[in-house]
Amino acid sequence: MMEDDTLRWWLLGALLVPLPIVMYHRVKAHRSGDRLDRRQEGLFILLTLRPIALVFLVSFGLYVWSPARMAWSTVALPAWVRWSGVGLVVADGVLLWWTLHSLGTNLTDTVVTRKAHTLVITGPYRWVRHPFYDAVALLLVAISLAAANWFMLVIAITVVALLALRTSREEHILAVRFGNDYRTYMARTNRFLPKRADLSRASAANQRARSERW
Repeated sequence: MMEDDTLRWWLLGALLVPLPIVMYHRVKAHRSGDRLDRRQEGLFILLTLRPIALVFLVSFGLYVWSPARMAWSTVALPAWVRWSGVGLVVADGVLLWWTLHSLGTNLTDTVVTRKAHTLVITGPYRWVRHPFYDAVALLLVAISLAAANWFMLVIAITVVALLALRTSREEHILAVRFGNDYRTYMARTNRFLPKRADLSRASAANQRARSERW
């Protein structure tokens, strides 16, 4: 019990890395004053994504402040797996910072673009088209592992699946907005995972850098 309490508070502390980063960039992007028509997501996503994400937030809140209420969905995981989840939350903060710093004021919580939206293909967007969704997926799964809670993991996977489903509509809107520039970008990148050729080039570049250093 003592170790579980310690891990729970370490998890809460680890969240102090990614959450302020997200809040800062959301507030900064919101200052544009653009009205975002979330109905363009489609009725299904509109009715499911945010309510299910709210379920995850409530579950996490109960786990932190009243863990006995979430004990019914606890699973036995090795301590190293749970502590790895805490470490992944911290690492996710780095990915979130890199992604949101690259995205700048283009950030929205829906599929529509802002009036002054620009096509971002630098930073992690050089490798994948949706690194922010990657970061969200990593964060939710990491929290679920640290909490050792199967219900939270199921909800996390559901949220990630809905985000993945939403990308088709988002990419259609971006293709309409940026035309061939975005279609060319789509042709050379994957949605969520870097292409093998990109990884090979990055590995070769790292090897050359090490050889030159020595």
